[in-house]
Amino acid sequence: MSYSLRQLWQHDEGQDIAEYAVMLAVILVLVVGTIRLIGTSASNAFSSAASSIQ
Repeated sequence: MSYSLRQLWQHDEGQDIAEYAVMLAVILVLVVGTIRLIGTSASNAFSSAASSIQ
């Protein structure tokens, strides 16, 4: 059992920092795009409601 754990520890092939940076960049692009889309829709909805109240 200890041999298996030692082998697992020594042969750690995790992700590099560059892969995490790419993943973070993709997530940020998706979040910013979603916020812009929702922001535009919310602005139009509030403008429509304000003009109908006046």
